[in-house]
Amino acid sequence: MHRIYLHPLPVRIWHWINAATCVMLLLTGLQLRYLGLISVVPFGTAVAIHNWMGFILIANFFLWLGYYLCSDRIRVYHAESSPKEYFLGSLRQALFYGFGIFKGAPNPFRPSIYRKFNPLQAMTYQLIMIVLLPIQAATGILLWNLVGFAGTVAFFGGVRVIDTVHVLIFIFFVFYIPAHIYLGTLGRTPTVHFKEMVTGYEEEEDEDDSADEAEKRLGPGPAE
Repeated sequence: MHRIYLHPLPVRIWHWINAATCVMLLLTGLQLRYLGLISVVPFGTAVAIHNWMGFILIANFFLWLGYYLCSDRIRVYHAESSPKEYFLGSLRQALFYGFGIFKGAPNPFRPSIYRKFNPLQAMTYQLIMIVLLPIQAATGILLWNLVGFAGTVAFFGGVRVIDTVHVLIFIFFVFYIPAHIYLGTLGRTPTVHFKEMVTGYEEEEDEDDSADEAEKRLGPGPAE
């Protein structure tokens, strides 16, 4: 067993602020969207919380962006240079999540300081951080002040278009966050990945350790 310092302190702070604000935005967003069906807090309070959480999320995004732009850790977001290797790596990871993990197979991806995301994670996080989150923030700001941004709203097709885009991305996150939490439980133990986002260290099994662990779960393989 060896330890790798995968998650620097700024990334961990960003992660937990991001998690808290996303959850609050989803909860208040559900109340605002289904007014009359869900009423946990007064409508005005829900609007105020939603707006403040949105601004905190945007500020947190720029802290994340600034850290990575000023750090060599940005290499963790670099795409795989070989499309073939990226495709094969994604396929191996998908097969592991879909089948291998239930049979005690070892994870085909072994993280390192500058390559901490497996191919599926890299694709998902790039989509979220570079595309979806900025669009969600932009549409949220437009909806926050429709009068002040009337010209911009009209340029993009009106309130209905802006609102539809905002809601569609909201729906994506409604499904993504539970899936993200579930995948976080797929380490050596159900809580090990959550612990790593507190301490910053990921504990990796050596190759021999992985083989021994698999043998304990599955029993010894056929004799040669």
